[in-house]
Amino acid sequence: MNLSKHFSLQEMTKSQTAVRKGIPNNPTDEHIEAMKLVCEHILEPVREQYGIPFTPSSGYRSGELCIAIGSSVNSQHAKGEAADFEVPTISNMELAGYIAGKLDFDQLILENYSGGNTGWVHCSYKAKDNRKEVLTYQKGLGYRKGLIA
Repeated sequence: MNLSKHFSLQEMTKSQTAVRKGIPNNPTDEHIEAMKLVCEHILEPVREQYGIPFTPSSGYRSGELCIAIGSSVNSQHAKGEAADFEVPTISNMELAGYIAGKLDFDQLILENYSGGNTGWVHCSYKAKDNRKEVLTYQKGLGYRKGLIA
């Protein structure tokens, strides 16, 4: 099932941890609708901007999967509202800067970036009341406001 032109339900629900541990990662119709919005408003514009195919490293996570990986069952991933991704050959700082400056989003986090193409980008989108919150997360330093190299 396609969620948008270039992104599928299978891509947005895949999880090596779920497969390895036998954890079901099956979204409800509500989760699927939320994932469609993430694909349409975040992933597709990024794909169009750079013209480079990419696959999210993490999208929807069931509550059980969230617990297994040490994430919150209340995370936006558990609601189908978030994706973690990188675009090959594009600096994650550049990618995060593009999203921050050009797209509507709820939360944008540049995660574990230490230059070049390290780390990844987390971005969420909600049907309404997006906060446009921009953060950087670095292990040992935690969350800080803005995009910080």
